[in-house]
Amino acid sequence: MAEPVCLVPAGDRCGEGVVWSESERAVYWTDINRFLVHRYDTEAKSVRNWFFAEPVTTLGLTDRPGTLIVALGSKVILWQPGNDARADFAHPEKNTPAARLNDGRPDPSGALIVGSMFNNVAPDGSGIDITGGPVGGLYRVTRDGRSRTLRSHIGISNTMCWDLGRKRFYTGDTLKNEIWVYDYDPASGEIAKERVFFAGFERGSPDGSQIDAEGHLWNTRYGGGCIVRVSPEGKIASVLDMPVGNITNCTFGGADLKTLFITTAQGGTGPLERLAGGLFAYRSEVPGLAETVFRIDG
Repeated sequence: MAEPVCLVPAGDRCGEGVVWSESERAVYWTDINRFLVHRYDTEAKSVRNWFFAEPVTTLGLTDRPGTLIVALGSKVILWQPGNDARADFAHPEKNTPAARLNDGRPDPSGALIVGSMFNNVAPDGSGIDITGGPVGGLYRVTRDGRSRTLRSHIGISNTMCWDLGRKRFYTGDTLKNEIWVYDYDPASGEIAKERVFFAGFERGSPDGSQIDAEGHLWNTRYGGGCIVRVSPEGKIASVLDMPVGNITNCTFGGADLKTLFITTAQGGTGPLERLAGGLFAYRSEVPGLAETVFRIDG
């Protein structure tokens, strides 16, 4: 089995929000604490960066070419990397700055599902040493910019994935070391019937996740130095060891969707911790699925 390799030693304090753009053959990802978006061109093997005025936590493709949907700490915007045009779009989290937006992803019905958490980032990007509580929520943002709350009382909202049949939705709370599963209505995007899917894994805490073509959930483990592949029945199928300790998010890309792009954060432990905060890649035997897309134009 191939080993994970560091594609870009970006030195991110907290890399996140990774998304694969098939049309550009490029990977976008963020550094929450440095208020950055990176873009890695897999053909030119070059990196471009953009600065923002606050934490950037989530990136998603849209049905409008050249436009991404982006969650910042306090709001959701539409962004065009080509000319760096930015437009405010939605404000799902009302409890700012005590809480900030965190992980998110467009759902199969075309809305953005985005979660929040207690705010652990100061205005200058430094960490805030606080004990977080369940002040986070889970929100659904639609094409008209409206949002509604799907769940409240979450510590750190992470993981936004759907099963192969688009009938189940996975999300969870990092602080509880739990990933939940809900019934999902692919027509309306509504979720129902929460139950525990995967909990108590001893290696770190659950961060971002992605689904592969066999319906398995690849869950990155913050503080655990690994990614755990979980079967649709909630059982451990395999564990991918990583060379750094804090693994934050992942997505499948490349021409065959067999390259797992992985973001990481500094501050962990691992045999190659000097590469912490880098963008990694791993060649999987099982391909992933194409990115879900936010529908602006319907």
